[in-house]
Amino acid sequence: MTSTPRIPGFRGEYLWELDIVARQSVALAEAFPAEKYSWRPDPQARAVSEIFLHVAVGTFMLLDVVGIVAPADLYSEIPDGGRERFAALVRRSDEVMTTVSEKDVVVSMLRRSFQVLQESIMHASDSEFDRGLFFFGEETTVRRVYLRMLAHAHEHMGQMIAYLRANGIAPPWQDWRPDRAIKS
Repeated sequence: MTSTPRIPGFRGEYLWELDIVARQSVALAEAFPAEKYSWRPDPQARAVSEIFLHVAVGTFMLLDVVGIVAPADLYSEIPDGGRERFAALVRRSDEVMTTVSEKDVVVSMLRRSFQVLQESIMHASDSEFDRGLFFFGEETTVRRVYLRMLAHAHEHMGQMIAYLRANGIAPPWQDWRPDRAIKS
């Protein structure tokens, strides 16, 4: 994912935040050595590969909720519409998280999910964000579903920073601290 020129309004602000979480999440995925992709801090917790895949498949599933059909090569034989579709997407996503663990495949899928998300935001009309839909038991808007995707990615980026540090690996960027800020 590359930096997007800033554009005004919700779309521009969203893309700005998406660029940050996409760049940093992919950098984290690349920073983990391949042999650590099966590491988990607890037997009940997701492994490194499973978390990055959870972000990717979660993005594909939520995009499907707003009308961007999940990739056919990843989600084949999924029924059309309704609860049956969503349940099938969840089952397939769970399967992907437990069967895919190769670093290059995981990083590629993560990148792809962020790219599809970026493209969908770029091509959505302003009125599309206000369109109503039923989402996790309540009436809401397409905008909220997009915000959920962004919050979800940030949530798991923080988790992966903790996983990285637990493995004695520094994040692949310099931490910003106020005492290091350039003074004018």
